[in-house]
Amino acid sequence: MRYIYIYLGLTEPHPQTHRAADIEDPLELRFCSDLAVDCCGGFANLDYRKIDISIMDEIFSYFDWTDLKFNIAILAVAFNPLFWNIIGRWEHRTRSLTKLFGSPFTACYSVAIVILLLNFHRSYSFTEAMKIQPKVQVLDSAAAFYIGLGLLLLGTIFVLSSFFALGFTGTFLGDYFGVLMEAKILTFPFNVMDNPMYWGSTLVYLGWAVMNASPTGLVLTVWVAAVYKIAILIESPFTDEVYRQKEKAMKEN
Repeated sequence: MRYIYIYLGLTEPHPQTHRAADIEDPLELRFCSDLAVDCCGGFANLDYRKIDISIMDEIFSYFDWTDLKFNIAILAVAFNPLFWNIIGRWEHRTRSLTKLFGSPFTACYSVAIVILLLNFHRSYSFTEAMKIQPKVQVLDSAAAFYIGLGLLLLGTIFVLSSFFALGFTGTFLGDYFGVLMEAKILTFPFNVMDNPMYWGSTLVYLGWAVMNASPTGLVLTVWVAAVYKIAILIESPFTDEVYRQKEKAMKEN
């Protein structure tokens, strides 16, 4: 008879099999004792042909994972942060764009235009992917529409207020071009959450997906959030280091 034991302790369990009653329980927690996995023949007696997978069929019926527009949207969401992080790091190391355009401001504005065009394309691809995919009935209602509209408006407030707080160069990679702000922004919306531009944008996409009763839009919104989270993990240490160096230089002078 084989057993599964739940072991709770401060050291790795000894390779020799122990019974649960013989193991010290420093927190006086005993989740279970011997659990026989051979009961009733274990998993060997399961008839997998009788497992009901209709629920999965229903879920996947809302998506055509092979659709070209859906995959274009997936790529567009992933490409944008990848683009501006690669360009930004390259410019920070080489100052190649600053040399090409003759000014860090002109270089920053030029890259910003490209980023804006990429963002428009991402939003267009997101919308086109939703159009050709089925809607989910539970969201196809007036109540859901107005909830989605509320999320979209809230996200827009975060995005626009972030833009006005940061300014044009602060929003579009200015710190990579050596165009730094005087100090870290602590006013709204940065006193409400970190990275409000990214999470506000995510709320916009979430609201747009709910308004369109689109499960495809919801999936793409989750993808947007995941991509932004990765971007934050990459960008935040760099930004913190840039301003730390600036503060250090100001103190030395």
